[in-house]
Amino acid sequence: MTASSQIRRGEVALRHLSKTYSLNGQPLPVLRNLSLDIRGGESLAIVGPSGCGKTTLLRLLAGLEGADAGQVVIDGTPIAGVGTERAVIYQEPRLLPWLSVLENVAFGLELRGVPRAEAQDRARRYIRLVGLDDFQNAWPRQLSGGMAQRVGIARALTVQPEILLLDEPLGALDAMTKLTMQEELARIWAEEGVTMILVTHDLEEAIFLADRVLVLTNDGTAPTVFPVDLPRPRDRNSAGFVQMRRMLMGKFGLH
Repeated sequence: MTASSQIRRGEVALRHLSKTYSLNGQPLPVLRNLSLDIRGGESLAIVGPSGCGKTTLLRLLAGLEGADAGQVVIDGTPIAGVGTERAVIYQEPRLLPWLSVLENVAFGLELRGVPRAEAQDRARRYIRLVGLDDFQNAWPRQLSGGMAQRVGIARALTVQPEILLLDEPLGALDAMTKLTMQEELARIWAEEGVTMILVTHDLEEAIFLADRVLVLTNDGTAPTVFPVDLPRPRDRNSAGFVQMRRMLMGKFGLH
């Protein structure tokens, strides 16, 4: 067996990534020589204070920006821009208001040249997966925030990516809807087997969803990776969960 054939689809390697912006004419480093291997099918959460480079890292992974130094390698090949093996889910679902739920979910496939009937058949599968089977013909204005975000998740999954990149996808939801959607994301990730890389400010969300948590800082100290060795489905009230939350809070000087 060759080395390349041993690579699991959706495997990501960050190699000495660095990124610096300019602020008032002064350099502002946000990522410094970051290296990390992410297994295919793994769920990784990225946490840290504002300005530490979380969203920048996700944009580098998506190919929406280029690094100043280093590489993002996917399935053994350095990326050079966006790619069909990656899909991004944002905090705002960004649905097209003039299209129904079904049409929104199928839209990306049709853009890629998939015949309309085939695109809609595949879209129906993912609408069912996110629990919106009865809302295929609804308009975005008729959906709650949580339902709209489910449509955004279905739309991303319909193109069958190997890697799902999520930028604070639940940050705008109310507390109860957020908890429900966390459980939905955990279920969908388990069923689909995709690599999931999640940026979040919510430490409990990171522990609930991730196999590992990458902690970035904005004080120049090296990033830290914490494994989340807790059984699934996760119990937020278990001693292990509470201990993990306390440890991460301590990392940020919280109690």
